[in-house]
Amino acid sequence: MPKNVPWQGQDIHTGIWKHPVGGPVMVRTLNIDGDGQGDLNGHGGENRAVLVYQNASYDHWRDHLGRDDLTAGSFGENFTVDGLPDDEVCIGDRYRIGEAEFEVTQPRVTCFRVGMRLDEPRMPNLLVAHHRPGFYMRVIREGRVSAGDDIVLVERGRHEISVADIDALLYLPDRDPELLRKAVDIPALSPGWVQSFQDLQRPKSSSALAWSGFRSLRVRATHRETEDVLSLLLEAGDGSALPTAQPGQYLPMRIVGAAEPAPLRSYSLSNHSTDGTYRISVRRDMHGVASAWLHDHIQAGATVDAAAPRGDFVLADGDRPVVLLSAGVGCTPVLAMLHRLAAEHSPRRVAWVHTTRDRVTHAFADEVDDLIASLPDATAHYVYTAEGPRLSAASLAALALPTDASVYLCGPDRFMDDMRDALVRNGFDQSDVHSELFGARPRINPGAVGAPSPVRPHIPAGEPGAGPAVTFSRSGLTADWSPRFASLLDFAEACDVPTRYSCRSGVCHICVTDVVSGTAAYAREPLEAPPEGSVLVCSAVPRTELVLDL
Repeated sequence: MPKNVPWQGQDIHTGIWKHPVGGPVMVRTLNIDGDGQGDLNGHGGENRAVLVYQNASYDHWRDHLGRDDLTAGSFGENFTVDGLPDDEVCIGDRYRIGEAEFEVTQPRVTCFRVGMRLDEPRMPNLLVAHHRPGFYMRVIREGRVSAGDDIVLVERGRHEISVADIDALLYLPDRDPELLRKAVDIPALSPGWVQSFQDLQRPKSSSALAWSGFRSLRVRATHRETEDVLSLLLEAGDGSALPTAQPGQYLPMRIVGAAEPAPLRSYSLSNHSTDGTYRISVRRDMHGVASAWLHDHIQAGATVDAAAPRGDFVLADGDRPVVLLSAGVGCTPVLAMLHRLAAEHSPRRVAWVHTTRDRVTHAFADEVDDLIASLPDATAHYVYTAEGPRLSAASLAALALPTDASVYLCGPDRFMDDMRDALVRNGFDQSDVHSELFGARPRINPGAVGAPSPVRPHIPAGEPGAGPAVTFSRSGLTADWSPRFASLLDFAEACDVPTRYSCRSGVCHICVTDVVSGTAAYAREPLEAPPEGSVLVCSAVPRTELVLDL
């Protein structure tokens, strides 16, 4: 059963410490009696009720790792079996064992806890690289199972694709498109894996950055939209035309002069311009060093350092209706989308919904009215909270928004959470609701016990580092690297920067992070390199001064 296990300064709730039991055990739809999982997001449940690992793989790892301490249960499995090799068992195969019947659903999840259990951090990587992951089964018929029971193949899975091949298809490069097509056509395959393979089949949008690192941009003009919102029109410092950005992207900027070290902030582009300029619009934050400095000091002719526009919160092509929903200065990225729709004289149905305190704080009101008027099928809805109730599921329903629309949502975190729930309650598909998040992304720390640390990101405890400066741009922290940390992920955790991981060994890509500037090197080579301009922080260390979108 799950227990809390101390590991790298934190407690991990896990059931991976398993031991053989005597006599029959009752296997049920969700689990085996007397067994449990600590992290039900990645383990357990109907599609992962039973984990299988093979005696032959134990023999392989004893030889490969030079270990003589591997005993049944060491890999966290429920059934240790003779036979059933990963390169012969297929997804969808059905087996009868004792009184119960099972169906193979997916390979083992590449999780750091198997490495923690075996005191071998490379283990998730090795399981995939050596094509020996093991596999999960769902329970088709409940019943008792005992050691010594025969394992009888009842039915072969559709397309007869082995566990090892499915595992490699997700985690290794050079994927076979035909195998991908067949994989999503296996009814027994777990829904999460089907979704991953569907994502891999979709055409990749061009995400090449317009330039690497930072370059100097000149402020052509400034304009005060409201008392606390200032727009800056930016042009290239060398007089060339800036590359056209996608509407909805943001511009990372280093605000030299505001503090030491210079703070890094990201501001949405608030228009969609093809004339070689960018516009950003900055709200003065009463606690914000960077925004206050810009409001008080920036003038036409000044220069700022900026990285290339980036971000996946962009307006998709197509003819579906569009809902642009925002609060306060969160209107800036969706305003850029509205500019593009107007520039293209788009026939799409467009609904602009914006909420702010009152007319005085309503930035871009006249600009939006003009853009809406230029479109053949567009409406604008304004909600002033000083004059009435806030937006809610009921007030959204009264607007009769098209529920088949793509929704682009931006504003404070609480607003976006509330609006996402309200939209779903009004019949919108959650997958059609897209949102932008500028602060730290939600943590993915599977099994870690307790609430996320409430402390602000900080310089790590202990002797200061003397290596390259590492900036976590979303967290507003710069700290000097120290080689006492094994990876950038370890360094981020020591700084209390919110992190995301699962395998911690370069397999799953959950920790993939955009590199704003600088370079990193891999202390442990990942099985597949991440997209250009990004890094797997679980396996990398800084090579030069580094700015991460973390």
